[in-house]
Amino acid sequence: MSPTPQPAAPAPSNATHDDLRHTVVALAELERRACSPAEREAAEWIAARLEELGCSVAVNEERAQAAFAPLHAGLSLAGVAAGLAALAGRRGLATVLGALAAAAIADDASNGLRPVRRALVPDATTWNVVAQAGDGSAERTLVVLAHHDAAPTGRIFDQSFQKWLYRRFPDFIERTDTALPIWWPVFGSPALVALGAATGRRSLLLAGLAGALGSAAAFLDIARSPIVPGANDNLSAVAVLVALAVALRERPVAGLRVVLASCGAEEVLQGGIHGFVARHLAGLDRERTWVLNLDTVGSPGLILLEGEGPAVMEDYARPQFRDLVARVAEREGIALRRGMRARSSTDAVITSRAGFATATVASVEPGKLLSNYHLMTDTPANLRYDTVAGAVALAEGVARELAPG
Repeated sequence: MSPTPQPAAPAPSNATHDDLRHTVVALAELERRACSPAEREAAEWIAARLEELGCSVAVNEERAQAAFAPLHAGLSLAGVAAGLAALAGRRGLATVLGALAAAAIADDASNGLRPVRRALVPDATTWNVVAQAGDGSAERTLVVLAHHDAAPTGRIFDQSFQKWLYRRFPDFIERTDTALPIWWPVFGSPALVALGAATGRRSLLLAGLAGALGSAAAFLDIARSPIVPGANDNLSAVAVLVALAVALRERPVAGLRVVLASCGAEEVLQGGIHGFVARHLAGLDRERTWVLNLDTVGSPGLILLEGEGPAVMEDYARPQFRDLVARVAEREGIALRRGMRARSSTDAVITSRAGFATATVASVEPGKLLSNYHLMTDTPANLRYDTVAGAVALAEGVARELAPG
């Protein structure tokens, strides 16, 4: 297995670090909480910049349910309530309540039917930026996807343990290309409560109760924590969209329509992407449409994800597109590690489920960490602009590879 890639080579895209930094710095000043006025202001800034570069641009209002952290705190507390009911002798009630809480958490984290979110979380407005570059009359379409909202921080995002694990077991970390299943303890805890109540095993019940308490505390902490600057996650990708618009204006590509899309409300476990797919992708030919999702591309080395899944791993649709992305990277001399799979969720899972060829490019530092992930240190000063420039070169290369002839 190849080691974590070194920083991508400077790109032949003419995307200077100063140009990339300009986009990131301008937007990092905004507290871009999902569905907030600042998220809208960011969308309007991106739209204006892309319009300056000759793109046809729209800002679409979409509906999203934004309060994911309070929702999951409440569902975890339902697991706590199930545990307390079991301790009080109400084992039947505890079994049902614990099982329902576990199912609701797993469903919501995995972008399932989400009946609890739809019932309990009010609708809010998010804003998607959708710009068209390239050949507007072409039959082929490449969607380059980013998001511009930013996440709240929280104590749970401290990376000290992961860094210690890498220092202690570097070979194991390098061999392990599927991320730790961070959501399993969250929905597993109320499931343990239900199992303990159903079987009368007090050890399972107490373990599940403790886990549910911990999850509730973590989500309540996230709900009260400030919004991070979000330079890496995900202004790095927004900067790629702007730089790609420049590249396509200076070096037009024939026979390929390029849609540059930045969605809102991604950080609440996917919001604006649902409206984007329904509004802009539903009528397109799945044999002639490709989605290149860029998420957190400012760590030292670029990676190509094969799939994702908080509960059950899902490889992205149409793996031939991932092969194409890898070939372009090799040809352009851009270090790109393959084979990794995420246990978090990105907007790419929605386009993949819709049947579109999908690939996600992200980035990691040694130890396979996303640099400054959901931390207040995710600032423009801590971004690796050479890696972002590599993502620009890769996206432009993919566009030219998909163009006919």
